[in-house]
Amino acid sequence: MPAINALFAIMTVSRLQEIAPRNLQGWGSSPPRLVLPHQAKVAVSIVINFEEGAEWSIADGDAVTERVAEVHSVVPAGIWDQGTEQQFAYGMRSGIWRFLDALRRHGRQATFYMCGQAVERSPHIAARIVAEGHEAACHGWRWRPHADYENAQTERADLQRCIDATLAATGQRPLGFFCRGSESRWTRPLLQELGFEYASNGLDDDLPYFDTSLPEPMLVMPYALDSNDMKFFHPNGFTCADEMVTYVNDALEVLIAEGEQGTPKLLNIGYHLRITGRPGRFAAFERVLRQLDSLGSQVWVAPRLEIARLFARQVPITNAMNHASLALSTPL
Repeated sequence: MPAINALFAIMTVSRLQEIAPRNLQGWGSSPPRLVLPHQAKVAVSIVINFEEGAEWSIADGDAVTERVAEVHSVVPAGIWDQGTEQQFAYGMRSGIWRFLDALRRHGRQATFYMCGQAVERSPHIAARIVAEGHEAACHGWRWRPHADYENAQTERADLQRCIDATLAATGQRPLGFFCRGSESRWTRPLLQELGFEYASNGLDDDLPYFDTSLPEPMLVMPYALDSNDMKFFHPNGFTCADEMVTYVNDALEVLIAEGEQGTPKLLNIGYHLRITGRPGRFAAFERVLRQLDSLGSQVWVAPRLEIARLFARQVPITNAMNHASLALSTPL
């Protein structure tokens, strides 16, 4: 046992040396004071996930079918599960049209996290989304954690496939990225190599920031899983539309108050075609849009790329690097 423990310790240290140091301080007590359009008090990013057709499926040759759905599947692993496939298909067959209609009526632009395989299977829908003024961001080739990739070459190839499929279908290449679960240790260098302007796998802040652990700092547009309709699929989450609406309204109240004190921040609100696209949950989307309308100039609702570029214009990278240096030198 001592030999095994020693080997485990050596392997753990080796892996840790490949991982960026943790930054638990961030902007601290002196966040940048953004100036938002029309003096808004909070920036709001509406994200809609476009991943149906890119999930794990026996029909696609995968070893298992995706397990996160309306109910836990009773079909044994490794056997074709048509029911789960149909739950995903609902998002493309019905849900998307509700979302596009509501966004059009309210005059709002959203960011769509698009999986490349989903785009390849429904190119006409992806094209319609971009034609209506929404941002196409990269959500990976498949709906999978990028932490699963065993090497940078395979991950890079799949990122390129997503870029190519999105560009071919929509005429717009994605400049933002978010993957399910977690990035790999290669993801951000690959994103920079491929010309992405921001990453969104940051669940640790209410403001954008620069990842200064890389040779060249990269802008991170943080995302959030609390104000996200995936919680309809979790037992400790939302059970009806009003619960999500109340939660989002509470977040808006807090962030608007902070913005009035001089520090506007970012609120992320996330949706999925197959989840909130269902009639019983779609009321949550409609009611949130109505609430945003009622707040008028207090809120700035924009695609993520637009918010990222405003932040990059207003916050010098040197400012971010000074904060990072201070955070990493803070004694434990």
